[in-house]
Amino acid sequence: MRKVLPLALAGLFAVSACRFAGGDDDPAGEAHRLNTRAALPLHAYLADSTSPGAEDVGRAQWILAKTCMVRLGFSGFVVLDTKSVESTYPERPGTLDLTAFGDDSPYGVDDPGLASEHGYHQPKAAGSAQSQEWPVDQFLALTGEFQPGDSRLAHGHRIPEGGCLGQAMRTIYDAPPTAAKVGIVNLRSYDSLAMQLWYQSHQEAQKDPAWKKADRAWADCMKKQGLHYSGPDKAAADFAWYRTEQPSAKEKKTAAADARCKLDTGYIPAAHALDTRTQKAAIDRNKQKLDDLRATQERAVRNARTIIAKEP
Repeated sequence: MRKVLPLALAGLFAVSACRFAGGDDDPAGEAHRLNTRAALPLHAYLADSTSPGAEDVGRAQWILAKTCMVRLGFSGFVVLDTKSVESTYPERPGTLDLTAFGDDSPYGVDDPGLASEHGYHQPKAAGSAQSQEWPVDQFLALTGEFQPGDSRLAHGHRIPEGGCLGQAMRTIYDAPPTAAKVGIVNLRSYDSLAMQLWYQSHQEAQKDPAWKKADRAWADCMKKQGLHYSGPDKAAADFAWYRTEQPSAKEKKTAAADARCKLDTGYIPAAHALDTRTQKAAIDRNKQKLDDLRATQERAVRNARTIIAKEP
């Protein structure tokens, strides 16, 4: 189970599923193929829903969390079907689900037809984790994500750090998550290094004159349609889109133009080539650390499968 990252990083770390296949003779298909996290080198070091053994880790996490919740006094969890929640992450009631906003792919919307229907409120990729609301007391016990005034106790028992789900992951990985600064966000994750390198290499790629040229070409294309943004990130992050649960007509128009301009200017292949270059350089500079990270992930999968095998 992986909770979705803050909106500011969603474009860097989330995956979109391919809706159609394409080749070099199909610009739209080629752009869509490249517009996935899996198409970039550092993806091999990220533990997400597409990683080998990810489903096993997710299931084992909920198996352990279920036992923890019962121990904290939530007797109803005795009959919890872990298979029904293993592809979800807890959401606190009354909070804004940021996963409903913005496109999940590294370079934003790339399908004019889909964008004209959904704007930047893109449908979730098939197989991606879904949010699920839990009562506040259960949410706190599961996640340990406290707000001021929240009790750190559940039925008189101390909630473990990171809640029952966090404790489960520490068991699966035989270690606590590592901390890293990713942009303005402080992360604690088992693949923090890969996320940090992804962010840093992306920042480096965006400084390249070729990236700036691609931004200008895209911006010029948008201006011809009366839309003024310096780059796709600015268009997708327009605060106006986050005021409503459903996309407005203006949002749909902007997103469709955004996608069309990416295709017309070759924006995605250009950006992907630059990201690929900087990511490969980052991998070369950090190969031993990344190899250690991969070994840790593989050990976690083995531990998860052992936990599943022992499930009553």
